[in-house]
Amino acid sequence: MSFNTDYGIRADHMAVALEDAGYESFWVPEHTHIPADRRSPYPGGGDLPRPYYHMADPFVSLGVAAGVTKRLKLATGICLVVERDPITLAKEVATLDMLSDGRFLFGIGAGWNAEEMENHGTNFKTRFKLMKEQIEAMQVIWIEEQASYHGEFINFDNIISYPKPVQLPHPPIIFGGATPLARQRVADFCDGWMPIDVLLDDLPEAVADLQRRAEAAGRAAKSISVTMFAFDGADGDTILRYQDLGIDRVVLVAPRARDDALAFVERFAEMNARVA
Repeated sequence: MSFNTDYGIRADHMAVALEDAGYESFWVPEHTHIPADRRSPYPGGGDLPRPYYHMADPFVSLGVAAGVTKRLKLATGICLVVERDPITLAKEVATLDMLSDGRFLFGIGAGWNAEEMENHGTNFKTRFKLMKEQIEAMQVIWIEEQASYHGEFINFDNIISYPKPVQLPHPPIIFGGATPLARQRVADFCDGWMPIDVLLDDLPEAVADLQRRAEAAGRAAKSISVTMFAFDGADGDTILRYQDLGIDRVVLVAPRARDDALAFVERFAEMNARVA
């Protein structure tokens, strides 16, 4: 994962380096802006790090990355869907999936910055209900020739929207969150779960909890992927331990400066063959 800042390594340069080194996927985050007068505390504690103010648009960045790669999967980690219009976002996702020949992974979340989402007209207290409706509406748009949706927050009559995603029925929807409620949302309407390592006290129990919730929802536990965001860093032993626990993917957070990021990619490249 690259913070994808205007002062860091470019998305296309990072994507080429990752593909050449044998990595599976490239992830970029999203913050449309940071309010200058912010009340919401940074979940990591302390001052909000500089990159949060400088993130480039994820879909434009991944589109550029798609044009210079052939195999690398391209992912949002995460897209703040509650700050976007679902009809427009459905088209962006489908377009990126089409132009990348089906390589997009749709990492989603509802966000933590109340003031940021309020500037987009989103109520912090109802953001998860909104997110669920947005995802349901987009799924209908991707799948149906004529799509309509009527909910508490999202409403539209029959519409026709192309292109459709290459991946059927749509790109994997991977929800970012570490809590039991997050795992329930995954079981209810997502294809994958994406926690951050520093927010989990008992990973084996969390994975088991996800499996129980999936089965209670009538889904096969193995049908839900697990992606670990290693914000705290990871060495080879940690990555292999995650693999033993059934984690499908580990996302490492790269430094921002170009030379540091490229050295980081090279340092971990040898792990790809070991965990393939």
